[in-house]
Amino acid sequence: MRSRPPLGDGLEARLGTPKRVRSLASSPRSDVWRATFGGTRAVIKHLVAGDGADDRFAREVAALEAASAVRPPVVPRLLGADPAQRTLVTEYVEERPPAADWIVPYAAALGRLHRAPTEGVDLPRWSGPTSADIEAFLRLAAWLGVPATDQTGAELEALLTRLATRSARADLLHGGPCPANDLHTADGVRFIDFEQASLGDGMVELAYLRIGFPTCWCSTGQPPELLAEAEAAYAEASGHPIDEQALADACTSWTIRGDAGHLAGQQRGGERIAGCRISGKPENPPVGGPSRGSAVI
Repeated sequence: MRSRPPLGDGLEARLGTPKRVRSLASSPRSDVWRATFGGTRAVIKHLVAGDGADDRFAREVAALEAASAVRPPVVPRLLGADPAQRTLVTEYVEERPPAADWIVPYAAALGRLHRAPTEGVDLPRWSGPTSADIEAFLRLAAWLGVPATDQTGAELEALLTRLATRSARADLLHGGPCPANDLHTADGVRFIDFEQASLGDGMVELAYLRIGFPTCWCSTGQPPELLAEAEAAYAEASGHPIDEQALADACTSWTIRGDAGHLAGQQRGGERIAGCRISGKPENPPVGGPSRGSAVI
């Protein structure tokens, strides 16, 4: 990690020289610091050079700007960004331990995020599973001794058609709304790390609640009654009633995607897997641990 955040002349002229700079844990894709600017606490994030770094930076800035219109807030306020340095600065948000029913305020915040105005927002469309994913999934099923019929393949191809139709929606999608990417505060939940943000159908992220956060470093299940309360909170906040067919399709789409393979690492009983406890808030996400698309089995 760099010893000094690369702010660039523009950001430093706007915000001033950072004081009390302290590095924070982050993934290998970024360097993060906490600092103060003229007495205001802030977080500085720099995306390190690498494949797709410029795109991930642009997505994060676009998503933060779009989500800033939501009230109550669902993201930290963006204070400034420098595309040349791939550095952005947001307000520091004081986090507190999540409550036992954390999934309910989480779902409400996710619904408000999906309701953010997105007209003119420069983000790509959500990309769902493809025929190649179906082929790989069916090969896996055969390898596991559960060969699929021709009807199974046809039903999965029909799923792709339905998903493509729904992708015309332009909900603001986080791209990886994992339990480690939410900050629980006195004023509600705020999301961070929008490097995979896109536009699409919010059902594909509401599905995270039902199937245990498929792109995350751990899997976290919820009791049926708490899940129902969370989904009701999402529906109220997003303004979209729960479409059971669309939600089932979204769950299936994550199951057959190649980057959701760690669903095989299911939790049973109260055992811990990769630092998670079933029905609870994940504990101590690994620093530099599995990235989106890797398996935790």
